[in-house]
Amino acid sequence: MTSVYPATARPRRAPGRTVRRQLAAAAALALVAATLTACGSEGGPPVITWYINPDNGGQGRLAEQCASASNGAYKVDVQVLPNDASQQREQLVRRLAAKDSSIDVMSLDPPFVAEFANAGFLHPFDAQDQQALTAGVLKGPLATAYWKDQLVAAPFWANTQLLWYRKSVASAAGVDPTAPDFTWNKMIEAATAQHKVIGVQANRYEGYMVWINALVVSAGGQIVTDVEAGKNAKPAIASPAGDEAARIIGDLARSPAAPPAMSNAGEEESRSAFQGPNGGFMVNWPYVYSAAKEDVKGGGIAQSVVDDIGWARYPRVTADKPSAPPLGGINLAIGAYTTHPQQALDLVKCATSLQNNIAYMLDAGNPAAKGAAYDDPKVREAFPMADIIRQSINDAGPRPITPYYNDVSTSVQITWHPPTDVRAPQTPQETQQFMSDVLQGKRLL
Repeated sequence: MTSVYPATARPRRAPGRTVRRQLAAAAALALVAATLTACGSEGGPPVITWYINPDNGGQGRLAEQCASASNGAYKVDVQVLPNDASQQREQLVRRLAAKDSSIDVMSLDPPFVAEFANAGFLHPFDAQDQQALTAGVLKGPLATAYWKDQLVAAPFWANTQLLWYRKSVASAAGVDPTAPDFTWNKMIEAATAQHKVIGVQANRYEGYMVWINALVVSAGGQIVTDVEAGKNAKPAIASPAGDEAARIIGDLARSPAAPPAMSNAGEEESRSAFQGPNGGFMVNWPYVYSAAKEDVKGGGIAQSVVDDIGWARYPRVTADKPSAPPLGGINLAIGAYTTHPQQALDLVKCATSLQNNIAYMLDAGNPAAKGAAYDDPKVREAFPMADIIRQSINDAGPRPITPYYNDVSTSVQITWHPPTDVRAPQTPQETQQFMSDVLQGKRLL
């Protein structure tokens, strides 16, 4: 990956609160968009508008390729959403609440899918199209594309976090991060013994929720259950798994292995600490490897730093249970009010094909959602850790799939921050009550 950060890897705030129906403003926006679309398509093929998350231009180039391959069946107008996830969601929600027909295809972070589908904003895929859209997709991203057993989004690209380590530090500590039983406890002990730090994302934003969820799921638990019950879903973080997650976070935050300003750290702060003289270990997305190589070209770090970087699967919570690595990425969904559903479907099928999974991974540096992409020789050359990325995405633990995801995520972020105050069982118990009150409307975020 070059300078592009993956979905859920860019430092940003959590998504805004569940659907705000500002219909008057939304209607005005929809009218303008619809007028522009109509003007652009008059006397020619339909113009499919694709709302994308910012990247290095890879989705725009893919749109051009798909339009060209359609042999004139459609054109594609790419509209770039804001950098911040909450602003992306807000813009789409306002337009879709006004039944904006100009939203043909959209790039959605997985946590948004359930909310949008539950609100009726997504055009579900017919049974005959499901095979083409799900064939070969890894289990992690596939789980995020359904709502109430209906396929409502197509996995486009996926993402996961790996454990990154400095080989020299691991060797001096006498540990093997690639060993099946390597745990957070062993990592904290090794870093402390070597006077090194562990890079994590612990600012109060979505990246912190990613870490907390990965720990809870890796310990065999869930943050919330019975998610299809909506506001009546059952918070479940006050559990042995929640206690293990709280213990690990609190122990690290209060240990010498905590990097400076850990409570304000996002992906880039973690990467900076890891590449510095006190770096030992880090959990982060695959983009960090290419970013480190770019830093060498720019003179920011020496080649010896990159040569010292190793990688392994996300660390375990307990030695006897495989970890459930974090899951990020982007799904493609069709707007419920599109006037060109067939052409939108054709674009989604084109963009999510195996060939284009490979092409986009090589272009934008974002890991593919389809497993076979990782066998491509060019992919394996660009990503020497391809097999670990693929396995981690397949085994990843999605964040709670619920239309009230923002309420769930923000409840956790509020009660688990700062990490130095996190303790078991107090923090999970506080979160459980707070989340229940928020879901029931008894407390506001």
